Amino acid sequence: MTMRGQRLFVRPIETADREAVRAFLAAHGEAGSAPETGLIGKLVGNLVAVLSMEVTPEAIRVDDLVVARDLRRKQIGRVMMIELADLAAKMERDWLVVERGDGREFLRRVGFEERDGAMVRRVR
Repeated sequence: MTMRGQRLFVRPIETADREAVRAFLAAHGEAGSAPETGLIGKLVGNLVAVLSMEVTPEAIRVDDLVVARDLRRKQIGRVMMIELADLAAKMERDWLVVERGDGREFLRRVGFEERDGAMVRRVR
């Protein structure tokens, strides 16, 4: 996905990314360990987004999505969710599910709806 001439490169988190992901999360207010499973987004080689997730038999559950503070509201979160939906379709998962309570307005804007206290989006 291209943003103002810059391409957001999204790929799965690898073992070698752990320290960079941990440092990124600490710098952007989400101190903790790097997620076991997820996606990272890079702009011009710099880490700008981390999406932590869990794959279940029916869905991909999004545990968290953190975008660099200075780059929020620039479509990065939207692009990360598009990439996640593409991945879910390839993995033959029908749903994206977010159970956390925050970020509902963003989730509505990217196609999620509220169902049984969670935000869900049909993938295919």
